[in-house]
Amino acid sequence: MSRLPTWLEPAFPHVKRAHRFATRRLGAVTRSSTWPGTGLPHIGTSSVDETARLDPAVVVRPLAPARPAPRTEPTGHWFWQGLGQYDEPRRFLLSISDGLVVGDYAAHVTSRGVLDYETSEYYGVAGWREHPIYLRTRMPEPTPVDGSLLSLATRGTGGNYYHFVMDLLPRWGVFSEALERGLVDGPPDHFLLSRGSRYQEELLDKLGLAQVSTLRPRRDLALRADTLLVPSMTNPDTMAPPWTTRWLSTTLPPRAAASTLPSRIYITRGSRKNTRRLVNEDEIFAVLEKQGFVKIDCGTLSVQEQIDHFAAASVIAAPHGAALTNLNFCSPGVRVLELFAPRYLNKCFWAIASNIPESTYAHLVGTSARPVREGNPMGGVQDDITVPVADFEAALNALLGGAVGAVPTDLPGAMPGRSEE
Repeated sequence: MSRLPTWLEPAFPHVKRAHRFATRRLGAVTRSSTWPGTGLPHIGTSSVDETARLDPAVVVRPLAPARPAPRTEPTGHWFWQGLGQYDEPRRFLLSISDGLVVGDYAAHVTSRGVLDYETSEYYGVAGWREHPIYLRTRMPEPTPVDGSLLSLATRGTGGNYYHFVMDLLPRWGVFSEALERGLVDGPPDHFLLSRGSRYQEELLDKLGLAQVSTLRPRRDLALRADTLLVPSMTNPDTMAPPWTTRWLSTTLPPRAAASTLPSRIYITRGSRKNTRRLVNEDEIFAVLEKQGFVKIDCGTLSVQEQIDHFAAASVIAAPHGAALTNLNFCSPGVRVLELFAPRYLNKCFWAIASNIPESTYAHLVGTSARPVREGNPMGGVQDDITVPVADFEAALNALLGGAVGAVPTDLPGAMPGRSEE
């Protein structure tokens, strides 16, 4: 998801550093003796355990501990180094009496003014002192909420398919698990979540949440609930914990028979500039078409149709984009080729593919007129992609060769998936 106007995106790394600096400096002021006048949290914590220690109105109900979930790193590019060692986050339900939730990023604050960062994490910041809540000079006047409020919203879930599916929906899964175990008395009185778009309404309907009492997060909104219920963030670092993929694929199963849908699909991002489109898509798709691929535009499909197509596919090729969130619904043995621009590689869909048993993931990085040095920030969020046809043919042939034998070791980016859950 782009967070800057296109013309400003080359400056993204510098803007992000300035944002972090500003929150620390401004926060140092607003957390000082003037705190009672601003309403802003005067202190924060890195874990819910510390939050509960500082405020007796906070109760932590544990569901599952953190556990190792190592992945095999793709080869052929420095970006992937060090991503293989990964711990799946713990799952829990936080209950805050007289709790406060603030803004469209859903920051959770106790009645004693403690910001719980573990349930309020934000993009690319290092701890609670850099949370964007401290770009405010004053808290919005809280709106009281009678009864219990279940906070499912978090950063990015207002208008991004990936974050809605990977961050918001699994929080409902965490709460449902707590409900099944008898750790809460019953469903909440109200829900905090974004809704209104077609995909949001379709997904909520599938989960039986179409008619719930809904409060929608806004930047200028603060809600104080009698009881604020906050499920843990299952995907805070976009590493797609295995539990999340298992829960999504079980909760949102395919309905169409796989035999009625194409087994090899290419996911297009259209032709609009600065959207991570594949610039030479006609040339690339001509190669794919010879191998039996069908072009799919997920923006024209319902959520169920997307689930069905991905569940039926044995091979998927696509430029990096939110439609690949549907990899969660793929069947064992799927093979994936993801295309990137040189200034923006992203780990999120490799991580999902890693959760699919016996899968194979490969990536191909396109060309760029701009030099990209090793270790450079991946700031070209919306860069369009150009892939040399010869390179693409080689990568595709190597990936397809894995259907009848071992994954070729000379394919940059090739990575076998997990063989078991």
